[in-house]
Amino acid sequence: MSKKVSDHVLERLRDWGVEHVFAYPGDGINGLLAAWGRADDNPRFIQARHEEMAAFEAVGYAKFSGRVGVCAATSGPGAIHLLNGLYDAKLDHVPVVAIVGQTNRSAMGGSYQQEVDLLSLYKDVASDFCEMVTVPEQLPNVLDRAMRTAMARRSVTAVIIPADVQELDYSPPEHAFKMVPSSLGMSHWAPVPNDEDLSRAAEILNAAEKPAILIGQGARGARQEVMEVADRIGAGVAKALLGKDALDDDLPYVTGAIGLLGTRPSYEMMMDCDTLLVIGSSFPYTQFLPEFGQARAVQIDIDPHMVGLRYPFEVNLVGDARETLNRLLPLLKHAKHSSWRKKIEKDTARWWEVMQRRAAVDADPINPEYVAHALNDLLPENAVLSADSGSAANWYARHLRLRGAMRGSLSGTLATMGPGVPYAIGAKFAHGDRPAIALVGDGAMQMNGMAELITIAKYWQEWEDPRLIVAVYNNQDLNQVTWEMRAMSGAPQFLPSQSIPDIPYGDAARLFGLHGVRVEKPEEVRGAWETALAADRPCVLDFVTDPAVPPIPPHAELDQIEAAATAVLKGDSDRVAMARQGFKAKVQEFLPGHRHREDRPGAEPGQ
Repeated sequence: MSKKVSDHVLERLRDWGVEHVFAYPGDGINGLLAAWGRADDNPRFIQARHEEMAAFEAVGYAKFSGRVGVCAATSGPGAIHLLNGLYDAKLDHVPVVAIVGQTNRSAMGGSYQQEVDLLSLYKDVASDFCEMVTVPEQLPNVLDRAMRTAMARRSVTAVIIPADVQELDYSPPEHAFKMVPSSLGMSHWAPVPNDEDLSRAAEILNAAEKPAILIGQGARGARQEVMEVADRIGAGVAKALLGKDALDDDLPYVTGAIGLLGTRPSYEMMMDCDTLLVIGSSFPYTQFLPEFGQARAVQIDIDPHMVGLRYPFEVNLVGDARETLNRLLPLLKHAKHSSWRKKIEKDTARWWEVMQRRAAVDADPINPEYVAHALNDLLPENAVLSADSGSAANWYARHLRLRGAMRGSLSGTLATMGPGVPYAIGAKFAHGDRPAIALVGDGAMQMNGMAELITIAKYWQEWEDPRLIVAVYNNQDLNQVTWEMRAMSGAPQFLPSQSIPDIPYGDAARLFGLHGVRVEKPEEVRGAWETALAADRPCVLDFVTDPAVPPIPPHAELDQIEAAATAVLKGDSDRVAMARQGFKAKVQEFLPGHRHREDRPGAEPGQ
């Protein structure tokens, strides 16, 4: 039998080391499906319940494996469904290749069934590389460039293959005019800045009296070097959420997350520092960075397209974080100002104490902060965690202390609902020997997480470690938006949009052959985690939590953070109708530029 174009697609993916393709079938990729049958399902076709979930699973796989994630879908609606997951990859700088079908070439332009202009549709999400294969000889170059570009630029690329082209006999490009031969592979590369720029950066850092470091996911491979730089210049280290696993939260000078979901110590360090070093992060919220002109600043990023953003940096170092820091370290002097570092460590220690007290506040029935806090001491050293968008991300950001080999991620820049469970599935295909834990709200669970329990049920017995825990914060409220309405608009909870049904998630899991536990009392929380971590199969933990626990931002004083939670939960007059003007005013006190300005020179009331 002659080799078809579809056969060569799978062969080329195997040559690139691709082991899994997250996908959903459709007649626009029938040729590829037939080739999978001829190839004994190599690379593995991982069947999601929906194309968006396939894309999210590819993103999770790429985030947790460090390799390219590959997803596939049919023409028209299948290709459209991939988009949200692909935008998640694009905005978080994750290498993902999408292979999508298209109607036959003979039908193009004929308003045919499922005919969508995919080149136009994908030109933004796959702006780095998006091509349609129209003849067999074009294939190796297009697929190779898609893989190589996704790796090099940490971005989304797309290969569109019409259905009739998939069925053509494959013939390679010839040594001839207008033929484009291609080759496999891309070696590792680690660019570094020149010596002059490194010297300028060192001069700024050596002059610092109150240095702060902000790291993101780009610093993940430079853990030791970041610690050495922090010790050398006497800095504290804050982390963007995508870099939460880049440095241990147990280090006394690591202040934790930054931003609206961040910590008070991170906020104070940024407000008071005189020098800022940003490593591998494009954290977008400038209001959480030092005032412009307050701090001298240096940035390190591997992507020249991403340097110079967010803050007026004096020096932008384009280079690999680890290699750049290794060249910078010999130029740095040992800090003389130990009081700054001691204050950071003291503030951080107090923050963790306040978080412990907040988690211990009684709620009706369970304090959601306690759900995450109770997991801390039980986390396996090799756990892989995902968090969905919404209030669950607050508790992931503030209460879980990642350390050592633990990994964690969420939808950082797109902040889309729904990736928590498929990320965990992708993690299991990347690391089948490690436990995965997804922290999700009940809104995201109802949106798509429940369907992906079927995917978990389909594949879990193949994993060396069968543990995949889905922890659902069941508060019957789309809680993050509810609180945003209260804080930003002073609007009461609008029940038709915010209230959602109470679903027995544990019962649903058991119907699918998984383990499931409903948890309705605080004293049951720790035991539920222990049960799930000891289970011989994936488990859904249905935590019935109190929607009234406020996700107060980090600008509030620590005493206020603790007191506000206690007041609301123990009978604050706004408990029933929290969006009254009085509560709005209370929340306003916690917003940037209000209470903290009292401690800063030149501030005026209402400024």
